[in-house]
Amino acid sequence: MNPSPRKRKATSASSINPELLNLDISLEDSASATIDVVAVEIPELTPEEQSDRLLLERIVERAFFEAGKALAQLRDRRLYRSTHRTFEEYCRDRFGFSRRQPYYLMEAAAIFENLVAS
Repeated sequence: MNPSPRKRKATSASSINPELLNLDISLEDSASATIDVVAVEIPELTPEEQSDRLLLERIVERAFFEAGKALAQLRDRRLYRSTHRTFEEYCRDRFGFSRRQPYYLMEAAAIFENLVAS
């Protein structure tokens, strides 16, 4: 087993150089270090970006629901039977799913549907 690295106390720099692009660490002695870090200002989202984010989040939220509902129909109607003996084989070959993954999606879709209905 590898021993854990020695921990060093870090002290903040008295000022931050905004032109500094890389992390600059200077060891003062074996007990402390000075680290200069660049602060990056992140602009707020525009109203259009906020709207786009909301739309995309809703698509992601519904994606597992739609996938789960589709998988349930494929399984229940046995629409895989012309090419595969089992639903699990079909999902593995067609979608690259592990044995449990389609069942997780179907269960999640059922839970989501129950939550939306209540």
